[in-house]
Amino acid sequence: MAERTSDFVKEARQSVAEKTSDLVVTAMGFIGVPYRRGGNSAETGFDCSGFVRAIYSETLGKVLPRRADQQAQATEKIDKNELKPGDLVFFNTMRRTFSHVGIYVGDGNFIHAPRTGAQVRVESMQSAYWARRFDGARRVQDADGLGLDASKAALALQMQASQLQ
Repeated sequence: MAERTSDFVKEARQSVAEKTSDLVVTAMGFIGVPYRRGGNSAETGFDCSGFVRAIYSETLGKVLPRRADQQAQATEKIDKNELKPGDLVFFNTMRRTFSHVGIYVGDGNFIHAPRTGAQVRVESMQSAYWARRFDGARRVQDADGLGLDASKAALALQMQASQLQ
């Protein structure tokens, strides 16, 4: 039974890692798409929350709310030091909290649709502009209520499996 549980946990970790990787790779495929206020497709352009919503919908089938502040409310708050690729990062760019959102891609960088006249791109969260405006990080939960964090998913599955024994 322990071997089956171990295999199950291994498969769960791999599945979560693949989903996260797919999400980031998909997002990177949209680099260069123009910003458009209210935009939510590659054909017409994206605004920040439309971009995040489209990536999660296309990659994971997860439909997030339309606005950045609503996306923040609908996701699990995490500490900045817990950030993993695929998590959401929020910024105060319009003198109100959670007015801008992007997807964390790792190594202190995030991908987003920044503003009119710009295109989807990757930027450093450590740059003075973004560091000053950072509002918080959030994790999107999957259908089982687990975030896209392989270690937490594996631990939860391990606990569930041990209860079945």
